[in-house]
Amino acid sequence: MRIILLGPQRRPTVDAAARLLGLSGPVATVTAGWREREPDDAELTAAVGGGAVNLALYRRWLDVQDRDPEYAAGERALAGRLADLQDLYLLRLDYAMQAVYAVQRRSAGSALEEAVAAVRELDAAHLRRVNQARLEFFERLPPHGRPVIAEHRAEVSAVLGDAAALVVAGGHVGALAEVLHLFNLAAALHSTAGRTPVIAWSAGAMALTDRIVLFHDRAPQGPGHPEVYGSGLSLLRDVVLLPHARARLRLDDAARMAVFARRFGPARCVLLESGTRIDCADGGSGGPGGGWPAGVRVIGDDGHVTARAAA
Repeated sequence: MRIILLGPQRRPTVDAAARLLGLSGPVATVTAGWREREPDDAELTAAVGGGAVNLALYRRWLDVQDRDPEYAAGERALAGRLADLQDLYLLRLDYAMQAVYAVQRRSAGSALEEAVAAVRELDAAHLRRVNQARLEFFERLPPHGRPVIAEHRAEVSAVLGDAAALVVAGGHVGALAEVLHLFNLAAALHSTAGRTPVIAWSAGAMALTDRIVLFHDRAPQGPGHPEVYGSGLSLLRDVVLLPHARARLRLDDAARMAVFARRFGPARCVLLESGTRIDCADGGSGGPGGGWPAGVRVIGDDGHVTARAAA
C-alpha cells in the first residue's frame, strides 16, 4: 500500500501530492478530526481536484450515538475506563521519567539504559491495557453485529472501493482514531488489495501508525512527558510520527531528545515539518528494514536530528 505523509497544511501541499499520484477518479476524504467542522472541506476538495467524497465519519459516529443508545452508553463507559487508565499511567510515568532524567544527569551508562527500559515497559504495559479494554468492549458489543454500524461500514467500504485515493486530514487525533476504528477503515483499505493510496498529515498521519504518541515540550502549562495514547490503524509500523516537531519539541536539547529516541526505539522518530513529503512505497514496512526513502529526518539515539539514508 502506498502512503504519502505530509507536514502540516498551513501552506497546503496536498495538491502536489495528489498530482504526484496522477489520480483519475473520485478521492475519498476524512476530516473527522475537525469534529464539528467536518463539513468545512471546500478548500480540501478543491486541492485534490474537485472530485472528493467526504466519508463523513464524524457525522456517522453522531448517527450511531443517536440510533444505537446501548452502544453509545457502552462507548461512554469505555471512555471513562480509558481515562482512568491514562490518569494512572501518567502518574507513574511522571515518576519514571523524573528518575530517567536524574540518572542521566549522573551517568550515561547501564543505569540510564535500565531507567529508560523501565519507561519502555511502562509504555508497553499501558498500551496492552488500553488495547485489552477496547477488545473487551468490542467482544461485548461487536460493532459488526450492530445494524447501524454495519450500515455505515458498508457505505464507507463502497465509497473506498471506487476511490482513486484516500486523504486523511489532521485535527483531534483521539476523535480521528476512534472513528477510523469504528468504521473499519483498515479492513476497507486492505479489501482493495493495496490499490488505494493514502495521503495523510498531522493527526491523520499519526492515526495510521501502530502506536500513537502525544508530545508537547512547549505547552502553556509547561513541558509534559511524551505519552502513549493508543493504537492507530497499524498501516505504518515501528514509527513514531512527530507533526509540528520544531514547534512542539525541544529539538535543541540533545539530552532530552536522546531519551525520547531511546525510549521509543527501535521505532524511528520521524519529523513531519511544514513542506515535508515522505512517499512510502510499502507503507507496512516503515520500521527498521524497509519502506522509508532517503532524506527522512529522524531523531537519532544521540538526540540529534539527522536525515537517514534509504532503508
